[in-house]
Amino acid sequence: MKARLYRKYVESVRPALMEKWKYENPHQVPRLEKIVINMGVSASLEKTAIDDAVRDLGTITGRKPVLNRSRKSIANFKLRRGQVIGCHVTLRRDVMYEFLDRLVSAALPRIRDFRGVSPRSFDGRGNYTLGVAEQTIFPEIDMDKIKRVQGMDITIATTARTNQEAHDLLKLLGMPIAEGR
Repeated sequence: MKARLYRKYVESVRPALMEKWKYENPHQVPRLEKIVINMGVSASLEKTAIDDAVRDLGTITGRKPVLNRSRKSIANFKLRRGQVIGCHVTLRRDVMYEFLDRLVSAALPRIRDFRGVSPRSFDGRGNYTLGVAEQTIFPEIDMDKIKRVQGMDITIATTARTNQEAHDLLKLLGMPIAEGR
């Protein structure tokens, strides 16, 4: 069974975008390609910090995170080559739509004084990056088990050619983009 947000995309979002942007072919309509969730961990923290980040990210996404290692040594940051500095998960297809649905409907409304995400976070090629300050906004995370608050970056990659096309796509999918910020 397909994800609820994917059915919404096929039934209402795709036809609306075809009408607005005057696409001749349904394959020209922008769609979600992947979602990448990245958690960076300071190298100076204790050894269990990366384990906690991996556990939390795995709980949020339902997938096993891949560890990110440093590429070169930087003495000022006490960083050695090959040292683990974070983790990331790439979501595609149904899992991607399920995660975006949970993010928009459950997680983002739990942010204190939330008035929408910034409309300036598009990269110029139709991709959107959202920074989340703490992992506790996700309902899957048990507040009693976390030791430290950890932020994350969520990048939504689309096939849109311009920022305006991607903006319209995400807005129709339910992303609460603030107006005029």
